[in-house]
Amino acid sequence: MKLQFSFIIPVYNRPDETLELLQSLATLKGNTNFEIVIVEDGSTITSKHVIEQFDNKLNIKYFFKENTGPGDSRNYGMQKASGNYFIILDSDCVLPPNYLNAVTQSLSTDYVDCFGGPDAAKSSFTNLQKAINFSMTSFITTGGIRGGKNSVNKFQPRSFNMGISKKAFLASKGFGRIHPGEDPDLTIRLWQLGFKTKLIPEAFVYHKRRISWRKFYNQVNKFGLVRPILNVWHPSTKKITYWFPSVFIIGLLMAVALFFMGFKWLLFVYILYFLIAFLLALVASKSIIVAGLALVAIFYQFLGYGFGFLKSTIAVGVLKKDPESYFPNLFFKHK
Repeated sequence: MKLQFSFIIPVYNRPDETLELLQSLATLKGNTNFEIVIVEDGSTITSKHVIEQFDNKLNIKYFFKENTGPGDSRNYGMQKASGNYFIILDSDCVLPPNYLNAVTQSLSTDYVDCFGGPDAAKSSFTNLQKAINFSMTSFITTGGIRGGKNSVNKFQPRSFNMGISKKAFLASKGFGRIHPGEDPDLTIRLWQLGFKTKLIPEAFVYHKRRISWRKFYNQVNKFGLVRPILNVWHPSTKKITYWFPSVFIIGLLMAVALFFMGFKWLLFVYILYFLIAFLLALVASKSIIVAGLALVAIFYQFLGYGFGFLKSTIAVGVLKKDPESYFPNLFFKHK
């Protein structure tokens, strides 16, 4: 099968990001016979004037629709696309020149109907962006689930950098209404339909993450809220490792309390963990500032995810609350 790629990009009030992403798409090497489908998801600040700058450089389809969330916007874009393989990107990503070559080579050698790629921090990113990138991608914090080498097989692609064939999209009907969590939900449903997924380590993107400490906490807190819902929907995917952030935070609180009671060993274990994390971040970033901020990011990540996971586990797993009624902010209403 000859691969015909369509890039699917939902956008919401982000013309500056759209410009950077399109600039990177214009510099891709190798196969340049691709189309770009941009879906403006009810934006009040549109990217139309940015897209017009690329009329003679890129093959772009541009659509404007009501705000129904990123998952529904991706589905809308895939319905409008003419390719047979869709590559889904977030608007805050920038592609390296060799991105499409890496995808084409990997799918030509070992074809799958859905792939994911990792994210990385560019040298021009802020210290905060680099620190959060380390916290979100390091094996010591997430176990490599967002693109570690050990995740090549049975990988759950993330929708900031994800490919899916038209065949798989039609069979699965695409993304659901939950957000975040729509990408692992889609992956699990694809597995149930018999489709395979994989990680393409070389197909990485630079993920800018328009972020602050408050936004980061809210983001990971939602990740924590979503996971028990997915566990209820897909019981076979439950893992004990999902409890790690909750246990980590509860253990840290216990360690501090025990320290003042004369039992110091548990706190020393946490100090050792953060020391190892600091050294790994220092090696990765070559910056003491970034390494220090990475420790703060790790704490926020475990705190937000851990408490979100506990809250949702009690509500959905123990009290049997209806997820959409109890957590309405996690679900978009499709028009």
